[in-house]
Amino acid sequence: MKEDSHLSAIDVNLLENIKSIVLKARSNAYQRINRELVLTYWEIGKEIAEAEKRNNIDYSTSRQIILKLSKLLTKEIGRGFSRSNLFNMRKFYLEYSSVQSLTGQSEVFQLSSIQLTWTHICELLIIEDKNKRSFYEKETVNSHWSIRELKRQIDSSLYERLLLSQGKSNKEKVLELSKKGQQLNKAEDILKNPYVFEFLGIPENKPLLEKDLESKLIRHIEDFLLELGKGFMFVGSQQRVTINNTHYYVDMVFYNKILQCYILIELKTTKLNIADGGQLNTYLNYYKTEVNDENDNPPIGIILCAEKDEITAEYILGGFENNLFASKYITVLPDKQKLIKEVENVMNISK
Repeated sequence: MKEDSHLSAIDVNLLENIKSIVLKARSNAYQRINRELVLTYWEIGKEIAEAEKRNNIDYSTSRQIILKLSKLLTKEIGRGFSRSNLFNMRKFYLEYSSVQSLTGQSEVFQLSSIQLTWTHICELLIIEDKNKRSFYEKETVNSHWSIRELKRQIDSSLYERLLLSQGKSNKEKVLELSKKGQQLNKAEDILKNPYVFEFLGIPENKPLLEKDLESKLIRHIEDFLLELGKGFMFVGSQQRVTINNTHYYVDMVFYNKILQCYILIELKTTKLNIADGGQLNTYLNYYKTEVNDENDNPPIGIILCAEKDEITAEYILGGFENNLFASKYITVLPDKQKLIKEVENVMNISK
């Protein structure tokens, strides 16, 4: 019997070790295949662009040549050479043509890492603003976004919302986002304004009870975590706070592993009110005293409300010792051009 138990333990360990070897090999193989595919497409783009340059071909003529080339390549080699794909290869080379070598830590080599597939790159190439494209490129790698997640973040104007959230929409902030992506170093870095809950499928301005909003967010927790940002882990909803034998309940509690702190969120389907700040500040004091471990940083409170004006928010949230913020949420995708205009206006003021 003892011998059987030893054999059982060996079998389990052996199985796990072999699985680990196989999965690692598959991952490495995928990385190599993906890298070769992306670099191959860059080389094809280079051939097309340089042929145009040598022969002084204009864009209109190029379109006709690429259409013909697409048909010939598809016939000779097979799928993967549609006209749109060839245009993307050409643009890929033109946008990253400063690369002198395709070995070492070149720009293209970094782009072709496992996190960025050719599908990711095609989505990024749609973005004409190079700072914005660089931001989404960094965030895709840093946050391991799938193509669905990348599209959702672009559609929800994450870049513009981050620039507007902290009143720092200036050239330095643009440069910082484009080089590093979103950095979480302090409490206010996690904020977005507004938060976008389009994944709930709620029409704009439809009346909604707070408990209904909470239940919908929980049912769509994966999308909600994506919207909250990097490092968020869901702790629970209606988390009890007991003070002097009286029970209170925090709408939603998260933990951010980057900032190493609890994030307490209160949902308000109305505009921000005076009582909201005091209520959440009480919960923050409780968590700081009763819940935090010695390695945890002070908790952060966020009031997500349907309406908020900056002047009122200053008076309601000012003076608290805790990190306490309010941000608006919307249930439909924001007007992208309007957000871009707001960013441009703030940047013009900051010159």
